[in-house]
Amino acid sequence: MLFGTIVGSLADKYGRKRASITYCITYILSCLTKHSPQYRILMVGRVLGGIATSLLFSAFESWLVAEHFKRGFEAHWLSLTFSKAIFLGNGLVAIVAGLLANTLAGTLGLGPVSPFDAAACFLAIGMAIIMFTWPENYGDPSEGKTLVSQFQTAASAIASDEKIALLGAIQSLFEGSMYTFVFLWTPALSPNEQKIPHGFIFATFMLASMLGSSLASRLMARINVRVEGYMQIVFLVSAGSLLLPVLINFINDSSGERGGSITASGQLLLLGFCIFEACVGVFWPSIMKMRSQYIPEESRSTIMNFFRIPLNVFVCVVLYNVNAFPITAMFGMCSLFLFLAAILQRRLLVVADKHKSRAVENWASDKLQDVETEPLNI
Repeated sequence: MLFGTIVGSLADKYGRKRASITYCITYILSCLTKHSPQYRILMVGRVLGGIATSLLFSAFESWLVAEHFKRGFEAHWLSLTFSKAIFLGNGLVAIVAGLLANTLAGTLGLGPVSPFDAAACFLAIGMAIIMFTWPENYGDPSEGKTLVSQFQTAASAIASDEKIALLGAIQSLFEGSMYTFVFLWTPALSPNEQKIPHGFIFATFMLASMLGSSLASRLMARINVRVEGYMQIVFLVSAGSLLLPVLINFINDSSGERGGSITASGQLLLLGFCIFEACVGVFWPSIMKMRSQYIPEESRSTIMNFFRIPLNVFVCVVLYNVNAFPITAMFGMCSLFLFLAAILQRRLLVVADKHKSRAVENWASDKLQDVETEPLNI
């Protein structure tokens, strides 16, 4: 939240390619700190990891959108690119990476730090590809523009355009619930320390996410289907899926014998969590498309990092107080936030329609004036 927002926002001024290379270097250093047993060194690694995460979620997408339009490609092709990125990157590659990490750390007996070393190797390869194949692009490279003025420009854009503010709120609510879910699903599925196949469940989640991203690509390919429309349904479905632990807790008593395998209620929860992961798969390419439509190019990275400030605050507060509330209360809160995201998504659709109709009216008015002045010109 602190360091990443500042560093990530520099991408607009100093170049998205440079920022992407900085991500690779920063995360390689973060991986290397895992070899130290000293707490201070490990904390430095987490600071570097936080900076890298902000760059990962802003610089790469900003570079892609700018380069896409600079080359004159069709706007709707972006949706296809985003869907493939989520399907292959967040889904298929995540599964393969998990299997590789398990093989290195467990099967080959190289220890728990070996996956970080493998990650550093892949990061070095990625950095070489970026350095030698990517052209540079910028947001607003004005020489006299300071970081403070960049923040002011981004804040002004968010305050003056309701669509951008709504998009930021929607993203923070959904991602905050998603990251909270990451910490809650394990104790939810094994409330009495049941033995559950974590690796298999993770792979199942990733498959569900891949299914969701595939569905999103099909929806965005339809001319008569709007992202702002179907995302309302996605948020409502995700809210219902995370409300399931609360409902099951009212029906069943979670107290029982410790140990054993996953229970019948746990299996029902697993189904609900897979539905939520499918919604996550739909969310990522869809939110990327909406960001490409509504966020101005000159401040894209800065605004995207602004969106992550309330998200990070939310997750920090939740995790700090995770023992103060029962797990069902945490799921209920996430469900409430997702329902609120659905309401804000509905508002975004209304505002976008008003803006579109106003633009059409202005265009028609200009055309009418041209027609009226044409005889005078003759």
